[in-house]
Amino acid sequence: MSNSRLVYSTDFGRACPECGKPIAECGGTCRKQAKAPGEGIVRVRREVKGRKGKTVTTISGIPLDEDGLREWASELKRQCGAGGSVKDGIIVMQGDHCDVLVALIQKRGYTVKRVGG
Repeated sequence: MSNSRLVYSTDFGRACPECGKPIAECGGTCRKQAKAPGEGIVRVRREVKGRKGKTVTTISGIPLDEDGLREWASELKRQCGAGGSVKDGIIVMQGDHCDVLVALIQKRGYTVKRVGG
């Protein structure tokens, strides 16, 4: 639907924001076809705020499923010699490893942006 922001209808309940069909009929197929903002660009960021002064490096925007992210995160942790985890589609590595991670991600063929200071 063009320029429609319908998200709920009294006729059929919740509506898909992409196609305007009822959620039961849509099934999420239109959202899978639409590109997410920034898709294809992997962002590497160094963070300290909200982590009790500890420095971490976050990697976001990787177009992999949860299992693929876990496997790749364990490989990156081994290559950097650091700990880390995967939370909500973001790889969190302990310490400042931005330069190393940018090089490793570029070797895999992804477009990488270093975000932040």
